Amino acid sequence: KIIEEVKERIKHLRESGEKIDYITFVPDGEPTLDINLHEEIEELKKLGIRLAILTNSSLIWMEDVRKDLRMFDLVSLKIDAVDPNIWKRINRPHPEISLEKVMHGILDFSDEFKGKLLTETMLIRRYNDQRDHIEKLADFIEEIKPSKAYISIPTRPPAEKGIKGSIEENLNLAYQVFLEKGINVELLTGFEGDRFSILQDIEGDILSITSVHPLREDVLLKLLARSGKSQEIIDKLIRDKKLKRVRYCGKNFFIRRFEYR
Repeated sequence: KIIEEVKERIKHLRESGEKIDYITFVPDGEPTLDINLHEEIEELKKLGIRLAILTNSSLIWMEDVRKDLRMFDLVSLKIDAVDPNIWKRINRPHPEISLEKVMHGILDFSDEFKGKLLTETMLIRRYNDQRDHIEKLADFIEEIKPSKAYISIPTRPPAEKGIKGSIEENLNLAYQVFLEKGINVELLTGFEGDRFSILQDIEGDILSITSVHPLREDVLLKLLARSGKSQEIIDKLIRDKKLKRVRYCGKNFFIRRFEYR
């Protein structure tokens, strides 16, 4: 039934001239738990559209799961922790699943996979956003060499009270640490970050860029000068609590303030 619904949806999209980049598996739950996953992949591959999947990586230590994942064109792996205690606190895994097995599975998969590999790391305040843990995360992610590593925060109210996204200073810290390791990194914060023109809507452009990439102060000032604008725009965005100035290695960076608290 699901396959027929997908085919029908694709038919409508094609008739309306819509471009389809990927068919993405993002079910309510972990997709690799689906006992019919292999058959679904085989059926959907017949449509000639690239397939993508978002997985929490919990079962990637299993050979048959890795075999299914290798059939996709794009795989996004969730990697929130590389410390067993932090991992257990965040994920509350089944007793039979260990972080060591998961990490070995991720490394094995990264060696085997020929498609586009992404990672997503959600930073939760006072859970996994301490500097030493961020550095260990970056070391591990650098080892698997993803095409892009996303650093995210919760953008919807979580099921459990008291869970909050990391503060801007720690998001910038993580971004810079990943960057220093040579990782192609981007922030995933629930804001659109695809406008880089710096043209008419200068405030919107600054907020768009800094929601994805923290901007060094000297770079932002050059962009403003190129547009014939002054630093007053930065000061206004800070006063309006839309932008925040943070420090890293003796330099100022600007990062978008996040409404989710």
